[in-house]
Amino acid sequence: MLYHPDKHRDPELKSQAERLFNLVHQAYEVLSDPQTRAIYDIYGKRGLEMEGWEVVERRRTPAEIREEFERLQREREDRRLQQRTNPKGTISVGIDATDLFDRYEEEYEDVSGSGFPQIEINKMHISQSIEAPLTATDTAILSGSLSTQNGNGGGSINFALRRVTSAKGWGELEFGAGDLQGPLFGLKLFRNLTPRCFVTTNCALQFSSRGIRPGLTTVLARNLDKNTVGYLQWRWGIQSAMNTSIVRDPNPSHFTVALQLGIPHSFALISYQHKFQDDDQTRVKGSLKAGFFGTVVEYGAERKISRHSVLGAAVSVGVPQGVSLKVKLNRASQTYFFPIHLTDQLLPSAVFYATVGPLVVYFALHRLVIKPYLRAQKEKELEKQRESTATDILQKKQEAEAAVRLMQESVRRIIEAEESRMGLIIVNAWYGKFVNDKSKKSEKVKVIDVTVPLQCLVKDSKLILTEASKAGLPGFYDPCVGEEKNLKVLYQFRGVLHQVMAPDGEALRIPKQSHRIDTDG
Repeated sequence: MLYHPDKHRDPELKSQAERLFNLVHQAYEVLSDPQTRAIYDIYGKRGLEMEGWEVVERRRTPAEIREEFERLQREREDRRLQQRTNPKGTISVGIDATDLFDRYEEEYEDVSGSGFPQIEINKMHISQSIEAPLTATDTAILSGSLSTQNGNGGGSINFALRRVTSAKGWGELEFGAGDLQGPLFGLKLFRNLTPRCFVTTNCALQFSSRGIRPGLTTVLARNLDKNTVGYLQWRWGIQSAMNTSIVRDPNPSHFTVALQLGIPHSFALISYQHKFQDDDQTRVKGSLKAGFFGTVVEYGAERKISRHSVLGAAVSVGVPQGVSLKVKLNRASQTYFFPIHLTDQLLPSAVFYATVGPLVVYFALHRLVIKPYLRAQKEKELEKQRESTATDILQKKQEAEAAVRLMQESVRRIIEAEESRMGLIIVNAWYGKFVNDKSKKSEKVKVIDVTVPLQCLVKDSKLILTEASKAGLPGFYDPCVGEEKNLKVLYQFRGVLHQVMAPDGEALRIPKQSHRIDTDG
């Protein structure tokens, strides 16, 4: 009724009303059709624009339409699946830095180059794998690795074919070969025995110059309760052992206890990890491992430094291993690992520098490099988003301004009616980005005046806004794309001033006693 062209005599207002009336008409066509209404309610405009709805039978329920939409999505994902691989890789570089703490005696100081600590790379390992979906149930996996230590090394290549046999299990055949070892044949099986119990078995035959070396590993796992899983593992062949462990994972903690009896390694392990509920997903962890070959204490932390990257560091202190610092960077599906061996002895200085050094370096890099880089990247993405939506936002702005002009007469009548009964009067209203934090004074405030559109929505001295972005309301538009927005309203009810600020996506209902401005004193 507000936008009907016949209600406006001015040619310019009539033209603007026609354009807005057509938009309302399009919305009415969608919402008045049960099928398109169900699609829009579930998936929004994105669902209406998706191809394939023309083959959907009419008169379906929302649940049936949801299933049809998901089927169309699955078909599209299946097409993408044929062209997609899942690359995973690991690069490990072992560094020998023992010369920093274990120096030669004074009589060797005259050796050339001995004035500076000798830091060497003593081992490296590189592995990579890719997956190729063949059918909905079959996947081919190709992997390879190269390793070198103190000048000696080798590599291997493996091919595996995995088939999902049912919802309860899968099987995998593996073939491999390397320059240090002969051919390898393996079989892996996974099976859910019950809803709370599963078993995995890995059989392998390794051919070498010494003959055939068989191996078998079986793991039985059971959910003991909602957050606890128990494991029993039996390994026969190379390094035979029996292992039992209990893993408890109540958010935000992770607790593991394990005991292994084997040849030659037998040990007991206890570890704990805590995840903080922050944006950087910070984790701290510690473990104690004691066995026939010594005792190792390890502690460390990891933190998300960007959308796809996690940086972690751990200090390992043990007898007879000494002190080591392990730095790890996970970037998407790639892992970069740097174990740095500092000393063969338990030196307090090595433990101190291994603990404090990474913290100092991290906080310096985070403040001087990572934080400015992420800020620049965010600004770049926002700028790109603004550029891509500039035309659309300009159109929305013009439509909002036209809507405000068309609302003037209706708003005047609403205000007269509300004043006559001392009802709800919108004194001022702003929508957009507000800067309240003193540390962000340099940031620009980006708000628009929405006093008229809000007053137009007042009915019977009430204003009710649902849980949705306010940018879609008549007379509104998005003044700061991609940024956090709020709606700030100063209103008068029963002759008393009230004020409220609501986040963009939250529902708002006024008037409320809690919004009242206290003018005492």
